[in-house]
Amino acid sequence: MTSDAPLELPGYAHLYSGKVRDLYAPLDDSGASRADQLLLVASDRMSAYDFVLDTPIPDKGAVLTQMSLWWFEQVADLVPHHVVSTDVPAAVAGRAVLVERLDMLPVECVARAYLTGGGLGEYRSTGAVSGIELPEGLVDGSRLPEPIFTPSTKAPAGAHDEPIPFAGVVAEVGQALAERARDLTVRILQRGNEIATDRGIILADTKVEFGLRGLDLGEGEDPRAAIRSRGADAEIVLADELLTPDSSRFWPADQWEPGRQQPSYDKQFVRDWLTSPASGWDRSSGEAPPALPDEVVEQTRAKYVEAYERLTGQTFRG
Repeated sequence: MTSDAPLELPGYAHLYSGKVRDLYAPLDDSGASRADQLLLVASDRMSAYDFVLDTPIPDKGAVLTQMSLWWFEQVADLVPHHVVSTDVPAAVAGRAVLVERLDMLPVECVARAYLTGGGLGEYRSTGAVSGIELPEGLVDGSRLPEPIFTPSTKAPAGAHDEPIPFAGVVAEVGQALAERARDLTVRILQRGNEIATDRGIILADTKVEFGLRGLDLGEGEDPRAAIRSRGADAEIVLADELLTPDSSRFWPADQWEPGRQQPSYDKQFVRDWLTSPASGWDRSSGEAPPALPDEVVEQTRAKYVEAYERLTGQTFRG
């Protein structure tokens, strides 16, 4: 079972717990929280359909953290990242990083190379995704003519992110910064696919988080207004996680077959079980999903580890 209580980490103050990650502030010599750094801890919690499941997936947090670190290095020539150090408390070693505290962009940056998931649903309704018109006749798993930027709102916990057109990003962060975020998101997806293809994996889509370094907010200044007005003068930095099974869809290339749902290395495996008759759960009931059976937990862990090992070429050590 998952625990609602955050870990007590000497030298750190707990700030926030999300669906998967916990945030802590390092304490200075006076015991005050540092304003320039955060400890980002990836838990083994699994979320699906806006619920945090009662059943954790062993080693999931370590896989996400170590895979993100590997990917940050693969795109280091494109954009800097937020990692300061992997020297962290022993209780969270392997699944935590010390990072810069950034002013985060208030939108979700998503790029798609293939059509599936929410993008497929939007396409079937409108013929477009995030305002981008697509060719007729595309099906689940179709490769797009070129990767597209399909941003969404960044909803508070418990609410759904909603797709927005590029103009919505411009309204939030300004034209220049919106173009930079769009171009970087698409380029990261392309770089990811260049690497994944050599390892027999398709990267269908991904969500990227960006923050700003050097925005230098004044006391009491509204961050969103500051980002709109002068965010283009700050340095854009990769944050959170990168190209993991939680933020991306990975498919085995040799099993890709447009027109059906693709086998995947991400948490779609858990979603499929939850919506199957075996779970007994009615998604429309509003009730929390049931605990995952041992075999689903074991197979899900194996999927995460396999994705890490195939992509990085390294043996996973939790």
